Amino acid sequence: MTTRFEGGAIKADGENLTGSEFRDVNLAGTRFDDVNLRDAVLTNVALTGATIRNACLAGVSIEDAGLEGMRIDGILVTELLRVYRAHAGE
Repeated sequence: MTTRFEGGAIKADGENLTGSEFRDVNLAGTRFDDVNLRDAVLTNVALTGATIRNACLAGVSIEDAGLEGMRIDGILVTELLRVYRAHAGE
């Protein structure tokens, strides 16, 4: 059931939004819980300050992204990449 609140906020519970498109939409401060984003494509999105918990990231690809300050299990991704590249001889 979808409910629209004053100010435009939407609460969708148990909805099937497969194939939906969101363009030029502000979802700042939005909470996603028990959401299926399999095969979703996110382009030109701002995830600054976002937190992802208890997620399956198998097969996820991140390309052309700003990674400054991004952490995985508390470890800076830029540091992980630096160490990896040093080991790989890049």
